[in-house]
Amino acid sequence: MSQDIDYGNLMHTAMRGLIKTVLTDVSKTGLPGAHHFFITFDTRYEGVELADWLRERYPGEMTIVMQHWFENLEVGEEGFSITLNFGDAPEPLYIPYMAIKTFVDPSVEFGLRFESPEDEDDEVFVADEAPIELEAEEPEPQHHDADVVSLDSFRK
Repeated sequence: MSQDIDYGNLMHTAMRGLIKTVLTDVSKTGLPGAHHFFITFDTRYEGVELADWLRERYPGEMTIVMQHWFENLEVGEEGFSITLNFGDAPEPLYIPYMAIKTFVDPSVEFGLRFESPEDEDDEVFVADEAPIELEAEEPEPQHHDADVVSLDSFRK
């Protein structure tokens, strides 16, 4: 056997499994305490389902917020569906886990970022204590040391 272990893909699969587990728990018991999620996904990814007007408004990527109001959260093997409120208009979405680019829970300063080979920078997986910056007007988070693993080091 001369094949290498693909740690990069294994790590991404495990982290997407973590998101699935978290969403499954939320679908059963709701969001605990101050927890809330910012989920950024690629709207062009195959299998993403959203209203045409949302796809036109967000032709590349979109960030959704799961916090005060959402319903019909159903977690499946390949992705999840949810209904969110966009300007008093409830809209159903389906998001495959593979379409997710970032998953952030700012209430506990937890964030995951997935980058595809098409992204300009080297592919990097980040699991750190500081949230990923979401908006320019938010205060800068305090710097915490983070473990950054370059996935290129696991490739052939």
